[in-house]
Amino acid sequence: MTDRTSADVAPSQDAVRALLDELPDTLPRDEILALNSSSSDIHTQRAYSYNGWSFELPPGVFRPGDTSRIIHDRMLDGTIALAGRSYAAIGVGLGVEAVIAGIMGAREIWAADIHPDSVATARAGYERLVPQRPDTTFRPLVSHLFEEFPDSARLDVITFNPPAVSTRTSDDPTVIRNVCVGIEIVRRFFDQIEARDLLAPGGEVYLIVSNTSELKDIVAHAIDAGFIPEVVHRQTWEGDNCQAYLFRMRRGHQA
Repeated sequence: MTDRTSADVAPSQDAVRALLDELPDTLPRDEILALNSSSSDIHTQRAYSYNGWSFELPPGVFRPGDTSRIIHDRMLDGTIALAGRSYAAIGVGLGVEAVIAGIMGAREIWAADIHPDSVATARAGYERLVPQRPDTTFRPLVSHLFEEFPDSARLDVITFNPPAVSTRTSDDPTVIRNVCVGIEIVRRFFDQIEARDLLAPGGEVYLIVSNTSELKDIVAHAIDAGFIPEVVHRQTWEGDNCQAYLFRMRRGHQA
């Protein structure tokens, strides 16, 4: 089930707290494991298609799942505005976000991932699918979150689909990196944005998190870091209790 929510008006502090109270609790461990069964094909050469585009996935590069496609769809339909803006895809993986940002006319595109092969794959897909634009700068970057971003970076839009599943679903380091690092990576994400003043005036962070993660604690940390969350999209699936939320988060003083 899809639940689209208008995000045109910033919520009050009371509404923010009410939102936090209404978020679902983290699912039990057995349900999380059932929803995140490890796929052994991550170490093989695979293919992926989206919006008529075809991609090749080398071993170790993560195939986008349902939550990634929610972000991709909202970028394509204009919910996440990109034209003329500086955009960063954190954990870019295969690079679908970078391709969309290029097609939609972003001014600057940071394609960042801790995994060098993912950054190389994102670069290859971008160069193959996006026409050259003199007013767009593409910046592939191997970086753990924002650690390798220059101090001069100021971002209008950031998207992140964090590997924040709360239960370890595998002993495979590649699966862990892509799925179940846990809540700490999201805490570092927000702390780095604030400590380094990476968000431009009027900037927006789009974060997608489900109740396979510590959803309430993640949103509470963002609030404590000075961000105001709004639900842009809520997704449920028939046959399980998973709920995914796409949040738009802006600094409290500008929301």
